[in-house]
Amino acid sequence: MTLTAPPAQAQTATASETTPDARPRRSWRHRASRFDQRASPYLYISPFFLLFGLVGLFPLLYTVYVAVHEWDLLKGEGGFVGLGNFVEILGDGMFWNSIRNTLSIFLLSAIPQLGVALAIAALLDRGLRAPTFWRMSVLIPFVVTPVAVAIIFSSVFNEADGLANNLLNLVGIAHQQWKHDTLLSHLAIAIMVNFRWTGYNALILLAAMQSVPRDLYESAALDGAGAVRRFFSITIPTIRPTLIFVVITATIGGLQIFAEPRLFDVSTAGGIGGSDRQFQTTVLFLWELAFFRRDLGEASAVAILLFLLIVGIGVINFLISRRIATGDAATSRRARRRAARTRVEEDAR
Repeated sequence: MTLTAPPAQAQTATASETTPDARPRRSWRHRASRFDQRASPYLYISPFFLLFGLVGLFPLLYTVYVAVHEWDLLKGEGGFVGLGNFVEILGDGMFWNSIRNTLSIFLLSAIPQLGVALAIAALLDRGLRAPTFWRMSVLIPFVVTPVAVAIIFSSVFNEADGLANNLLNLVGIAHQQWKHDTLLSHLAIAIMVNFRWTGYNALILLAAMQSVPRDLYESAALDGAGAVRRFFSITIPTIRPTLIFVVITATIGGLQIFAEPRLFDVSTAGGIGGSDRQFQTTVLFLWELAFFRRDLGEASAVAILLFLLIVGIGVINFLISRRIATGDAATSRRARRRAARTRVEEDAR
């Protein structure tokens, strides 16, 4: 019996059946859909980066450019001086005086502000009656403009017949020099800052506290933990991200304070921080350099140095707040495990 080879057409058909088909050609609609999936996220976030580049990055870079030049407010750009403006500023005693004043007011305002904000948030989180009323009440000072707050408190701390001195006289304390004494002026300005920002920070912390699972508190209470122990062992570690956010924003705002010292005593020395610059902050010193001395080069150098100071202190506050917030993290984890065991036992019953 003789074997005959299959026809050429049959061989071709068999080969075509065993060879995988070529990749199908996608339509333009399919390609457009894939491009949309890949590009849409970048298009959605692009407005932020465009605005940041326009109102954030460009002014920062331009400030650096101005800081290395002689730059008069009216005459404009001068010669290149390199780090000359920074050397002049670092050798200026008024700059260091403004740094000391800024740090003093910042410490007197930021630390009590965060403590009181935590206390208010904890009270509001306990379920008081008419919660909306109390939340709106603590937010009212933030709605008031800084100019109005400064004018009101300037009258309160008036050395002649202000409310503060009148109240002190009722308890036998003599009149205080609120606008001439360095420490008292810093304290008065810090009170203005705390009055305006404490309620705002309290509401942010309250929102974080209300997201803490209630069963954690119930489990800790069953184990005998008191209210204070539950607050420091459960609440603080749980709201750590929000607490760090509040600390960073309070640091940035506290080191950039301007309106309160500017309007605290306008009648003295043109409102540049007191007759002896006893409460002149760094931003107020920058404003004096730019618009009184008309030296935008040195004013830009002050802005760069203040930016570095804010970044440095912000990083330090971030590390400290993270360490404080995680100090009882192990206790919080144990509370979570106990709460989970309690739920299992209740389900078993």
